[in-house]
Amino acid sequence: MTDALTFPPLLYGEPATGGAFEHACLRATTGCDAGLVAYAKGTTTLEAALVFAPEVPLGKAMAMLPACGIGFQNALGVLAPPEVAVHLDWEGGIRVNGASCGQLRVLASSTDPEAVPDWLVVGFRLPLLPEDDRPGDRPDRTSLFAEGCADVDPTALLEAWARHTLHWITRWDAEGTRPLHGEWRGLAHGMGEETTRNGLTGTFLGVDEDFGMLLRDSETTHLIPLTTLLEDTP
Repeated sequence: MTDALTFPPLLYGEPATGGAFEHACLRATTGCDAGLVAYAKGTTTLEAALVFAPEVPLGKAMAMLPACGIGFQNALGVLAPPEVAVHLDWEGGIRVNGASCGQLRVLASSTDPEAVPDWLVVGFRLPLLPEDDRPGDRPDRTSLFAEGCADVDPTALLEAWARHTLHWITRWDAEGTRPLHGEWRGLAHGMGEETTRNGLTGTFLGVDEDFGMLLRDSETTHLIPLTTLLEDTP
């Protein structure tokens, strides 16, 4: 089947059978080449997932989660009206004009931070339209088209996400995490505010070199590794 979408060099598209994240994970376990972008374009949602073949330990490779998040923010930032604000939660949440609007997910072949995984998959799911008939019941949640982005073409957004994400991956490979840190800090939601993660409550101070959350309570600063966000095998 010929792919109708256009992806940058090193990436190639494949329509998903079912969810894009699950499709990409299944293809990764069967040994597909890195660079696969699985996608599912529905009338109410947009899903995509990218397969990586890391050459560094998992703890370092987890930087692909914020890289994909930054790529999404940059892509939507170009295509959406200028008044639309897009931010990122540490745990992969996407926020549009302050409200939750989609989620990034991550899974790898291993959960050992010191081991080089055979594969790693990062994907996102974005609601295009409200998921029920009473969106006002959940003012903390929104959809893309409800935030003034009805003219954003999902296909263009998907292609732009692939391009911008590849740009940040290339910079990470050449320059390390510093450029990612600089860009991510300007997009991070909730930094400096109280939050609860892994049963710990404190102030979200920022992240360490590998994007682990630094959480300060009344006694000490806790480090919550990004690997705690890894999902179980679907």
